[in-house]
Amino acid sequence: MKYVNKLTFLLLVSFSATFAQEKLTKEQAIKLALENNYGIKIAKNQVKIAKNNASIYNSGFLPKVVANADARYSLNNTELTNRDGETSEINDAKSQTYNASIGFNYTLFDGLGRSYNYKKLKETYNLSELEAKTIIENSVLQIFSVYYEVAKLTEDNKNILESLNISKQRLERAKYSFDYGQSTKLQLLNAEVDVNNDSISYINNLRFLANAKRDLNLLLGRPVTTDFTIVTDVKFNIFFELNALLEKVKKHNIEVLKSNKNIELNKYDLKVNKSFLLPSLTLSGSYGYNKSKNDASVFINQLSNGLNTSLNLTWNLFDGGTTKTRIQNSKITADNLLIQKEQIENELERTTANSLEVYNNALFILKAEEKNVETNKRNFSRTEEQFKLGQITSIEFRQAQVNLLNAKSSLNQAKYDTKNAELKLLQLSGELLNTNF
Repeated sequence: MKYVNKLTFLLLVSFSATFAQEKLTKEQAIKLALENNYGIKIAKNQVKIAKNNASIYNSGFLPKVVANADARYSLNNTELTNRDGETSEINDAKSQTYNASIGFNYTLFDGLGRSYNYKKLKETYNLSELEAKTIIENSVLQIFSVYYEVAKLTEDNKNILESLNISKQRLERAKYSFDYGQSTKLQLLNAEVDVNNDSISYINNLRFLANAKRDLNLLLGRPVTTDFTIVTDVKFNIFFELNALLEKVKKHNIEVLKSNKNIELNKYDLKVNKSFLLPSLTLSGSYGYNKSKNDASVFINQLSNGLNTSLNLTWNLFDGGTTKTRIQNSKITADNLLIQKEQIENELERTTANSLEVYNNALFILKAEEKNVETNKRNFSRTEEQFKLGQITSIEFRQAQVNLLNAKSSLNQAKYDTKNAELKLLQLSGELLNTNF
């Protein structure tokens, strides 16, 4: 009985604590995840990197401007000999040179390679957004899975507590009956055992619930010790039609969209490689300032400044077959990407059909479990009446009680299995992030 009293104390503490807990809705959970989830934050940063790479500053379209300057000093002994054989010496001759220039280099034409590269960078940025969306979708699916696990354990907790209260009431009746000599010690002991077993189940379920909440907090990127309650109600999109689903999958599924994007990127790779077959034209120019002083020179001081420009045409007529090899490989890669796309579409068609079958089966099981709960409720109600009248044993009563608890637990499992199956279909059809949960 001391064990039961301790449990009662724990229950009172848990009930009083629930008033201070936040109510975490599904919408709030998704909002927190989009802001704080570690994987999503990293994915967003990867998108930012791709956006920077797709900037005009990384395109090669802007000219390069370089400034140079240097100063030199030397002290030499110099011996000079003219054509007549006369020699002269200059000792400790100083030489000073100062140079400064600013120049630019700009490619006027490169076979359109820059243009295709720039377009490829833009498409790479779009692909990075799809990659980030994949991570977000998978994170959302994982968050819902854990959220519904918390919901299931919450409802299981409620059902176990109801069963525990029934067992406690039975224990009280058994005590009174035993005290007045209307039942045996065995019936009292059986009632105590059942209370203890239900108490253990309740405490274990509390532990599972606490673990699940910590798992969810981790996915939401917040302190894992944050306590909360959740909304256990779920809504279902009762009907999905296979052909309509497959149409959406082909148009909106992330893997299909990424496959299409990779095909586009390969087209730009091919065009970039072909650009090496064409000439390139480069314009360069500079403005320089030069000053020198040399004691050993005929002209002691020299000063020059001015503008220099040049136009350079380069045409690589033969590069040993490197460009040809790249072009051939790009075409082969294009064939592989088309094959991969076909494979992805076939696999998605199979996965969609399987997932739809799982969902429909889950709906059937859900309806069957709902009926099963109603049947067990009626059975338990009648069993309870017969038990109070002494027409059945405590073992039969306990069996009906356990059957009802198991039926409720199975219904909870079926309800959230069905919802998870629905979310999988929404992800396959590309509608997961557009759904009102």
